[in-house]
Amino acid sequence: MRGEELVLPGGRRVPGLGNDGSWNWIPNHIPQQKQRGIRHRASSQRTRVLLMETLMSAVAARPAAPVKRIAEVDFRSGTSLEQLASQVQELVQLEQGEFGDQTALEVHTAKDFIFNMLGLVQKVDKRLPVANEYLLLSGGAREGVLDLNPEDLGDYARGVDFDLDFTLLVPALKLHDRNQPVTLDMRQSPPCHSWLSLRLCDPAMLARWGICCEDEANGQREEDEDGEEEGGSILGSIPSLQSPQSLDGCYFSPLLVTDWFWNVVGTAVEELRRNPQRGIPVPDRIERNGPLTTLILKAGTSRVLYDLLPVVSFRGWPAVAQSWLTTNHFWDGKITEEEAISGFYLLPCCSPAAGSASRPDREWRLAFSRSEVQLKKCVPYPMAAAFQAAKAVLSRLLARPRTGLSLYHLRTLLFWACDRLPVAYLSCPEQETPARLLLGLLDDLAHCVLGKNCPNYFLPQYNMLEHLTDGAALLVARKLAHLRSDPAEHLRAALEQARQACQLKREAAGASNGHGVSSPSRGPSAAGSPQDDRLAQRLQQLVTENPGKSISVFLNPDDVTRPHFRIDDKFY
Repeated sequence: MRGEELVLPGGRRVPGLGNDGSWNWIPNHIPQQKQRGIRHRASSQRTRVLLMETLMSAVAARPAAPVKRIAEVDFRSGTSLEQLASQVQELVQLEQGEFGDQTALEVHTAKDFIFNMLGLVQKVDKRLPVANEYLLLSGGAREGVLDLNPEDLGDYARGVDFDLDFTLLVPALKLHDRNQPVTLDMRQSPPCHSWLSLRLCDPAMLARWGICCEDEANGQREEDEDGEEEGGSILGSIPSLQSPQSLDGCYFSPLLVTDWFWNVVGTAVEELRRNPQRGIPVPDRIERNGPLTTLILKAGTSRVLYDLLPVVSFRGWPAVAQSWLTTNHFWDGKITEEEAISGFYLLPCCSPAAGSASRPDREWRLAFSRSEVQLKKCVPYPMAAAFQAAKAVLSRLLARPRTGLSLYHLRTLLFWACDRLPVAYLSCPEQETPARLLLGLLDDLAHCVLGKNCPNYFLPQYNMLEHLTDGAALLVARKLAHLRSDPAEHLRAALEQARQACQLKREAAGASNGHGVSSPSRGPSAAGSPQDDRLAQRLQQLVTENPGKSISVFLNPDDVTRPHFRIDDKFY
């Protein structure tokens, strides 16, 4: 005979036992007493199995309950990193808000004005290269886009003096290396500075730029008083051009170059002011700030600030910075070496060292702005956001008094940090990452100020804070300690300033639209003219009658009474 099976907890089956734990059959030939023993043992076995199952379930590992993540807090200030990150994100959005169509058009017209003005300078003065290569940088010189002495840069506030700012490097000379490392005369200069010998220039260039040349013996080279041709008088005053060694004492003077540039730009701007044209930006202010020529243009509802700086442009890479190419960098594999070292500049800026060691009439400062533009493309977004926020809070902190520390030092620390820290840390997707990086940049800057040591990223042998006095370093360190003790409060102040600047821009745009004025150059007589009304009505009619088609309006600046319309490929 066959018995049934007992199904135990867990699915185990025991032959001969019923589902209730009792024997359903026992052979008849077994005596009754033995049958009772068998039933007792079966019951005991079932009890032991159930007890074992109960114990196993009691000690078995259970899924952990979800633990609420504790908010990360800054040890120094006690501020929540989540709050700081939120402020950083809002500030970046305000600082880098997308241009509307109107603002984009105004920025474009302001840029055209600058390049047309420089074209006029070249046409009249004939010293700037005909085919020039300008470098336009987003942000003014006070934003740390260039390594310039901060005490020379002037004071301008976004929202009060301007709405948008740019820096334009204008090559006065373009010197090429003929596929050889560039060798500069750095024998008498501190690191990262150089004198520019005329040995690098050809006779034609000397003829144009002799008015900006000096030598140790005779000082500035003047034009011949008898009214000889400019080229002949200059060439006659310079030692034999056939002997490069004789030019060792003849140098291109940064002070004379910036003086010349200020004069010719001022003349060109005044010429354009005397001949205003409809739709062309109006120069509001033109001022000199050290080596800079600062020009603020009114273009429609926007005030656009341009810092113009004459420079010497080189292709290739200077021999003094060759060691930089042999080390590992954060941009390796992201851009090519050719992009990273496509050229460099000499800025008309002397060493900040006090005393006779500094020669403002001779010294040019090496700048690697072209490389920095490429390197910034490789900075992870959280780090770029932290840098933007740090600039916003530090620009207010370092404005007054200027103590030799600029936002360019912060930019240098940004590149060093990207080299030092793992990419996974810099680009971590956690919400608090920008806040961590912001605090790290502030700590790095405080460390550099206290130690008066900030190596140049491209020339580490040049300490950019060596000139800082103990008193100035202590003053800046105190300011940074105050900022570090409550970064949220300083971010709130920067946010409020950014909001006010945006509000002022909107109010200016609303006032302009309310009066029907699209550009200050139109003048009061042009506001709301019948011709403008007819043009607007005609354009509105064409838009209504031609849905989905491309419509363009062409105006002749010399005769705005006859507009031409293009609908797709047809003219009317």
